[in-house]
Amino acid sequence: MVRCSDNSLYCGTTSQLEKRIKEHNSSSSRGAKYTRAKKPVALVYFEDYPNRHSAMKREFNVKKWTKLKKEALIK
Repeated sequence: MVRCSDNSLYCGTTSQLEKRIKEHNSSSSRGAKYTRAKKPVALVYFEDYPNRHSAMKREFNVKKWTKLKKEALIK
């Protein structure tokens, strides 16, 4: 999960965390559309999963949470 410059939170999955953060902060079109206008982003939370399927399942559930609940997870 990353915090954007407008204090919003963005949740996504990747197998290469450092590379993905760089993509979100770069001027290329490889970062998520949501984060393009909200740079810079900073990593605030992550979890490791054994496979992409379980990671995406967790992402789907977290994206349904309120911002307050996401903030509690980060802390």
